[in-house]
Amino acid sequence: MNELNVVIAFDLPNVYIKKIQDVSPSVKVQMSSDPKELLKLIENADIFLTGFFSREIFLAAKKLKWIQSFWAGVEHFLFQEVVESQVIITSASGVNSIAVSEHAIGLMICLSRKLHVFIQNQMSEKWKKSNEELLSQLNELFEKTVGIVGLGRIGGEIAKKSKCLGMKVIATRRNLSALIPVYVDKLVHPKNLKELLAESDFVVLSVPLTKDTEGMIGEAELKSMKATSYLINVSRGKLVKEETLIQALREGWIAGAGLDSFATEPLPPTSPLWKMKNVVITPHVAGLTPYYLERLTDLFCENLKRFITGENLINVVDKTLGY
Repeated sequence: MNELNVVIAFDLPNVYIKKIQDVSPSVKVQMSSDPKELLKLIENADIFLTGFFSREIFLAAKKLKWIQSFWAGVEHFLFQEVVESQVIITSASGVNSIAVSEHAIGLMICLSRKLHVFIQNQMSEKWKKSNEELLSQLNELFEKTVGIVGLGRIGGEIAKKSKCLGMKVIATRRNLSALIPVYVDKLVHPKNLKELLAESDFVVLSVPLTKDTEGMIGEAELKSMKATSYLINVSRGKLVKEETLIQALREGWIAGAGLDSFATEPLPPTSPLWKMKNVVITPHVAGLTPYYLERLTDLFCENLKRFITGENLINVVDKTLGY
């Protein structure tokens, strides 16, 4: 096979570079995180492994056949020129599903057991007698219903862990004819989202950001939820109409929220979300794990083998759907 030029747009340790080179003698790896240098390297690249992307870089790529995203979400890759091209895009879906699912479960436990308030009280040396009202709010996840919006890789992991905690699991999935996983009690089509919202004690968002999902949680959706329920967002901030969510939290449409992503990041200091006692905020870290680069490299190497042999790649993105 002719030489395959792989360009990597971030600093990848040598141990992982070697794994990529060991896939085939035809593979040549070049690496840079400098945008100007990338413009030169990309001219002869066949394959681009990157989290950083721009229209300028894509237009400079004369031979590019395949882009492997560093991230599970690929919305920032989908320029019109890319969508209309023959270039394949594969996502990193599944690479951080363990971390994100554990984070989602952590937010659910935190809100149910009021751990965030107890941590704040610890700073003021408040013992439980100072928290009688708070103590009456402590609850359990056992036999509660979790509604998972998007039963993909991450949603599936959240469902498995929720079922282990004794929860009832409802999830949305477009294909209702496929086998229902044993850890899911009920599947609903996305167009019937309000059915899931009305039944759930916890609603977890785990869908990609696309033109169809942007702003999918607004006034009608939040008012469909129970007043005792919680919204958990470990996906993208723009899935939720943030000002409406703030109103819902202030006026008691829902009990609270666990938020890892926001419409504007970093979350502005003026946002009312910072000071809300019924909100837990984490700074878009749900997907962080010390095993990310190892798992990403393993996925890339498997796809590289398939690319060389002409097999179907894993996680190919439908560029018209956006995931």
